[in-house]
Amino acid sequence: MKPLIEFRNLSKIYQMGETEVRAVDGMSMQIMPGEFVAIVGQSGSGKSTCMNIIGCLDVPTSGNYFLGGQDVGELDDDELADIRNKMVGLIFQQYNLLPKLSVLGNVELPLLYGGLSKSERVEQATKVITKVGLLDKINNLPSQLSGGQQQRVSVARALAGNPSVILADEPTGALDSKTGKEVLDLLTKLHSEGNTVVLITHDNEIAGQAQRIIRLEDGHIIFNGTPDQEVTHA
Repeated sequence: MKPLIEFRNLSKIYQMGETEVRAVDGMSMQIMPGEFVAIVGQSGSGKSTCMNIIGCLDVPTSGNYFLGGQDVGELDDDELADIRNKMVGLIFQQYNLLPKLSVLGNVELPLLYGGLSKSERVEQATKVITKVGLLDKINNLPSQLSGGQQQRVSVARALAGNPSVILADEPTGALDSKTGKEVLDLLTKLHSEGNTVVLITHDNEIAGQAQRIIRLEDGHIIFNGTPDQEVTHA
């Protein structure tokens, strides 16, 4: 089996005035189809940069990023947008829902770029809205939903295009602990159904729910293994 996600000696360097910041520094890693992986680290560790590269929101300065076997660094902006829309389902900490669109309208949005007919979009969006338990809220606006419900809409939107990877950036960060657990349970359920889930977090307890932890510090991987191995390692 080939990796779904692969970094090969990948670096991302930012120039801050006269200072060079190596946000990711010569990193190599693989994530296989069907895995549930948490990328963990404190602020400044490089996890947000990794998320942006995995999600095709940014490209490496040097080295290679392969998504589904394709070298993402060779793509232009239009091709990046296309691969992002087809292969990556993004879940954001702050939901990023459009306030004037209903639940259905928000979930349909990524499907607009996929060339589906209106009836196909509605059918597909309704299916994933049902999956996250919000069919009774399908016509509600985001302002009429709780934080947990809004994050479920965000999950449904990420699932709508049947992506190769679900990429969740601090998905419980804006939620209370009970609601956060519900969202985490939903991601675990999606993984159990065969989805590849990559979770970006600074929270060790949340990371422990994943199959595998990739821990970052100063742009380097300092641990890559199961939660049990990390406990032993520590």
